[in-house]
Amino acid sequence: MAEGWAPRLVALDIDGTLLKWVDGAGTTHEEIAPAVGDAVRRARDAGCHVVLASGRSPHGMVPVADLLELHLDDTDPLWIVASNGAVVFRYPPLEVVAEETFDAAPAVRAVLERHPAALVAVEERGVGYRVTKEFPTGELSGEMILTDVEDLVSGPVSRVIIRDPEATADDFLTLAGELGLHGTDYVVGWTAWLDLAPMGVSKASGVAYVAERLGVDQADVLAIGDGRNDIELLQWAGRGVAMGQAVQPVIDAADDVTAPVADDGAALELGRYF
Repeated sequence: MAEGWAPRLVALDIDGTLLKWVDGAGTTHEEIAPAVGDAVRRARDAGCHVVLASGRSPHGMVPVADLLELHLDDTDPLWIVASNGAVVFRYPPLEVVAEETFDAAPAVRAVLERHPAALVAVEERGVGYRVTKEFPTGELSGEMILTDVEDLVSGPVSRVIIRDPEATADDFLTLAGELGLHGTDYVVGWTAWLDLAPMGVSKASGVAYVAERLGVDQADVLAIGDGRNDIELLQWAGRGVAMGQAVQPVIDAADDVTAPVADDGAALELGRYF
């Protein structure tokens, strides 16, 4: 980056970037370290746009926005990119600005043929998720509504989660590659967790949508994240920074690496500018 460069927009992942992982669990602590919260608010106070960008549903992102205490009033609500880019909304109040949907049924059937025991979930706006079976505690926000899989994907959806407690992330990476998943994009999480999204939709496309509306150039965007679903965003942003605990493909996609979330890496990176 040029000397004296400072971002005009900061796109922040939530789990593993703003929130620390619970040891040995697939969930994060619902609390933001003081150093991280202070750094994010300094960026905002300096006039930088702060955009949360997560694989979480809108319902699961609102509490984190509240923890950050970023929305000063209702006149300039936060921009938030949810569901890995498929939903863009403003808050408060929660107002969906853009949503991309697709027909997930063929991809879901193909995955279930190979992993018949897998759990499937589709977001139910403002409530939680419709699920074929209960997901492990803490992995989904909101209520879980038991639903037959055919009913689950009978209409257009913005995002589908497929989770197999008996498989590994590598199993799902291999599966996704073999299936080709035509007409959808996919991202494999830290465990045997597969996110299906409309083709061309990612956190990068969601943040690009917001940046365009705010009049911010791609070169002036800083993105910080730790997951495979951050790869496109880190590559797209003018400066993409991986958290220290990220897996190697995420680090390879980034321009730089900060400290792990346990050591408040996001605060260290933001502290370079604000």
